[in-house]
Amino acid sequence: MDRLASMAAFVQVVETGSFAAAANVLGISAPMVGKHIRFLEERMGVSLINRTTRRQNLTEAGKAYYEQCRSILADVVAAETTAAEHLSAPRGRLRVTMPTLLGRYCIAPLLLEMAAGLPDLKLELAFTDDLVDLGDYDLAIRSLSEHRSEVPGGAGLATRRLSIHAMLVCCAPSYLARCGSPSASAELANHTALAFGRHGRRQPWTFTTTAGTLATIEPPGRIIMDDLEAIADAAAAGLGLAWLPSWLIHSRISSGQLVELHLDGPGLGYNNYALWHEGILTPKIRVALDVLAGKLPPLM
Repeated sequence: MDRLASMAAFVQVVETGSFAAAANVLGISAPMVGKHIRFLEERMGVSLINRTTRRQNLTEAGKAYYEQCRSILADVVAAETTAAEHLSAPRGRLRVTMPTLLGRYCIAPLLLEMAAGLPDLKLELAFTDDLVDLGDYDLAIRSLSEHRSEVPGGAGLATRRLSIHAMLVCCAPSYLARCGSPSASAELANHTALAFGRHGRRQPWTFTTTAGTLATIEPPGRIIMDDLEAIADAAAAGLGLAWLPSWLIHSRISSGQLVELHLDGPGLGYNNYALWHEGILTPKIRVALDVLAGKLPPLM
């Protein structure tokens, strides 16, 4: 006989108080309930129930076995529920935190497109450049230089790399006509830069040399902003050179507002990662990961 079915029959006998009542709950005959109980008793070599003409009482072994059966059956139900959830359509609330501009330009449009086809899914998107803890979020999107060996996250977090984007040097055609074009990173010192800075610190421009090492340069410039989109606008207005992520400026390059400058080494690459709580890969998280991993790289 099936051991789990016999355990379920035993639990019902205990909780309903009789073989007949358990049979009604289970949809089987009372003699079949009796067979399940005898199967368990013979298997273990102990008596589980003291049977009398008026009532049935649990033996000491039966009391202990009842508690264990309840726990085991509850675990089985939980396991089946989890498996069913993994096979079901994404539903419920999906909370995602992401960098502000990367989120607005690349992540959010893909998630919104995904949600349009999933009526049972609710999106809650948070845009911030602060490094927030995953906390109550289902997913976090992080970017990290490809030259850093570690991946973002920590204990209790799972990580998946979604894409990589490059940092490009660019400027307006009007700037090139006025100031000429640098052909090597060393020549940037003779040009005007539009710098990114925050909390009083400028971000240097980093390149990979032909030898595979990193070279950092801080071109001179009197304009510093803490918003990459504002820097892209200033570059398009011809105010100087800018070092910006490819996903932010590819449309401006395609339209001719900006020109990419090819210097002596490739721009620094940044890996874009998704983080989530380890062991909690629900359908809504899995579908978001697959959408981002499949559609984000072409945007980079």
